[in-house]
Amino acid sequence: MNSRAYLSELFSLDGRVALVTGGSSGIGRAVSEALARAGADVVIVARRKAELAAAVGALQEHGCRAAWVSGDLSTREGVRAAAEEAAGVFGEPDILVNCAGVNLRPPMGELGEDVWDRTMAVNLEAPFLLGQRFGPGMAERGFGRIVHITSQQAHRALVQSGAYGVSKGALESLARSQAEAWSPYGVTCNTLVPGFVMTPLNTRLSSDPRQVAALAARTLVGRNGLAEDFAGAAVFLASRASAYVTGQSVCVDGGFSVH
Repeated sequence: MNSRAYLSELFSLDGRVALVTGGSSGIGRAVSEALARAGADVVIVARRKAELAAAVGALQEHGCRAAWVSGDLSTREGVRAAAEEAAGVFGEPDILVNCAGVNLRPPMGELGEDVWDRTMAVNLEAPFLLGQRFGPGMAERGFGRIVHITSQQAHRALVQSGAYGVSKGALESLARSQAEAWSPYGVTCNTLVPGFVMTPLNTRLSSDPRQVAALAARTLVGRNGLAEDFAGAAVFLASRASAYVTGQSVCVDGGFSVH
């Protein structure tokens, strides 16, 4: 077997269907492109229709099969409606990537119940509900991949972690619970843990050159992350290659977490 055939067998997503929340910008968009170019049919779920259309259009220019669903992931009804619409495009997903999130971080003493509720709804409850909707079906079919995108704040408090850090820590626990439930049936559940990445979600920090430089200095590679840094890890966790990797938090952070 030549190397191209071997790599294709190991990492190809041909014939798979992927659903990516928050896939219209930042890390989610890079992950959507990676999965689509690896062969998956990709449905992107997010709020803003213009960004969704642009992201899907770019995928289609690469010859990928892709579609979008505009949905509100901050309510249970919105999550359920988006899930059903997404499943109706290419069929039930084999791969679920939860990248949608809100990054509301007022000082802890000023953190109100409204911020807490919205953060938990989007960052934690939506991934839970989507897992409940699609995880059992993946288990019945004998193959599934659930990937959550979390944060350094799941492991350490910095730059006012607040409710955001709590939600991301809980999301990693959710991955372990999902792994315990469904891994015996061929469904792996893992998280990708970014360092500081220059995306719209991090505008508050990325607009401060001193903070950007300080965060880059905390890495081992000497730079902050880019959305495309997640492509390879996403394809790995979505593919057959990761069949024996489950319940794990995989840091893609340039060494931020060990420096």
